[in-house]
Amino acid sequence: MGSYIILFLKGIAMGAANVIPGVSGGTIAFVTGIYEEFIDSLKAFDLKALQLARQFQLGELAKHLNLAFLIPLGLGVFVSLLSLGKALDWLFTHHPVLVWSFFFGLILASVYYVSKNIRQRSFSVYASFAAGTLAALALAFLKPAEENAAFYYIAICGVVAICSMILPGLSGSFVLILMGNYQLVMLQAVPNMAESLLTVDSEAILSNLQIVAPFAIGAVVGFIILSRAISYLLHNFHDSTLSILTGFILGSLVIIWPWKNELHLTDEFGVFVLKDGEKIVQGYQWFVPSFSDTHTLIAIALILSGIVAVALLEMSAKKN
Repeated sequence: MGSYIILFLKGIAMGAANVIPGVSGGTIAFVTGIYEEFIDSLKAFDLKALQLARQFQLGELAKHLNLAFLIPLGLGVFVSLLSLGKALDWLFTHHPVLVWSFFFGLILASVYYVSKNIRQRSFSVYASFAAGTLAALALAFLKPAEENAAFYYIAICGVVAICSMILPGLSGSFVLILMGNYQLVMLQAVPNMAESLLTVDSEAILSNLQIVAPFAIGAVVGFIILSRAISYLLHNFHDSTLSILTGFILGSLVIIWPWKNELHLTDEFGVFVLKDGEKIVQGYQWFVPSFSDTHTLIAIALILSGIVAVALLEMSAKKN
């Protein structure tokens, strides 16, 4: 029961992270030590699982899918999105610097503790770490591309979006903004598809399917390939894979840096694009705060509290 409660709490943390742009559930899974099992569990959704389901071998199916792991974790994510996610969303709206600060401290400390799981330090490990860091930094400074409604490009967007949700250190919505199709897919096609299905508007359904279908195909293909690829790499090239993922999280700290001004998404006429009445962040301008400001000192205290929280969790894990 204790392990189920811990998984439930980690699921809550993963769900809460999805509220913060630039922080992914994959990052939380990585820094809480369940990433490898999470990837292996996702990989288990295969033809064998389908065969077991068709034969109603429910016990074997539950074991194959590792439901004892996925169910408490998924429940935590669901509960978090309904409750804690809303509270975190309110805090992020009204006190963004303080929320960013705490997450910055958490992830900064986690990079150190996760890197300690690398068994053998070698040139390839250091090179992988540098490559992961540089890749994340490059993504943070990229300018958004132009919108592209071509079938192949939307499918690629689906692949990349699902990959960024599985890979730690990167937000799926942020990647779609960089690729130029966030508005087309997430603000237009997906909501319009839901509305057209409710109103049974066949013409609108067919129109939206031209966007949703290739995106879904790409997402499924990306999910199948990436979950297996990461699982294979972690089992066969553990240290190099862990180092490149750790570097990727370190590079993503640029996005999580608390002191920054938001750059918002606009259309071709320079008008702000809104989602649920809110502007959409497409990038940031970073700056160094004034250390004479009380608010800055509180933010620094929250960074330190995030670091201390991770250190205490690590000490507790070793003790147990």
